[in-house]
Amino acid sequence: MSNLNVNGQEIPLDKEGYLRNLNDWNRDVAEELARTEEIELSSAHWEVIELLQEFYRQFELSPAMRPLVKFIGQRLGPEKGRSIYLMQLFPPSPAKIASKIAGLPKPTNCL
Repeated sequence: MSNLNVNGQEIPLDKEGYLRNLNDWNRDVAEELARTEEIELSSAHWEVIELLQEFYRQFELSPAMRPLVKFIGQRLGPEKGRSIYLMQLFPPSPAKIASKIAGLPKPTNCL
């Protein structure tokens, strides 16, 4: 277990870098988590992050890649509902990395 320091507050992470307490998430935490993944968040990233959080509220789980692509496609259209689009935003594993930055648990069927 390690911690993430955000604005002077220690945020506990699990051994893979996911938040131990989902209530610790906020935009500053997301920015710091993204920085650890060497990702600078843009409006395109936030669009996906917000949809991931919506998915989690609706289904109470973090989506694996196929359901993530389908959900994004339904909400943002076919151009953004593609693996390659998500891969460009959240390399190398969009479902895992985007879930981590969104403050959600690791998708259960991701290695």
